[in-house]
Amino acid sequence: DSRNYAIAAKLPMLEPADSTECRDFTMLAYELSETFDTPVILRLSTRISHSRSVVELGARKDLELRPYEKNPQKNVMLPAFAKPKHMAVEQRLLNLTEWAEKAGINYVEDHGAKVSVITSGISYQYVKEAMGDSVNYLKLGMAYPLPEKLILDFAAKAETGYVVEELDDFIET
Repeated sequence: DSRNYAIAAKLPMLEPADSTECRDFTMLAYELSETFDTPVILRLSTRISHSRSVVELGARKDLELRPYEKNPQKNVMLPAFAKPKHMAVEQRLLNLTEWAEKAGINYVEDHGAKVSVITSGISYQYVKEAMGDSVNYLKLGMAYPLPEKLILDFAAKAETGYVVEELDDFIET
């Protein structure tokens, strides 16, 4: 399960649920990378990679190419550079978690049901197809770091709650 790589590398991971989200999340990954000065993992499962759907093309953004700046203290993790960088990585994760709490890619679909489902990626499509609007959804577009407060608030309102995900019990844990 590639979501575990995000935890190990302390990198943000986005998980699209359809072809349109693949395009949107790719652009968002570049924005997050520039904003938080970090690589971003885009998690594509086999089912998403082989899916087809209509995707509306948007306007292309031509950005000016920035020159490469050689900076070993930032890019080479020798022990002398890694120790001070560790604090920056931990702070970046806190900042990303704060961003995830308010991000539009993590959202609630409230259908007034007693049953609630927390899900992400292709699992969202499976549950939506099977359950329709008979349950409430918390759809997570950011697989890591998880918006813990949003999850806890959503779960607190549920009479019965389920976490639906593929492979490891990543969200559940």
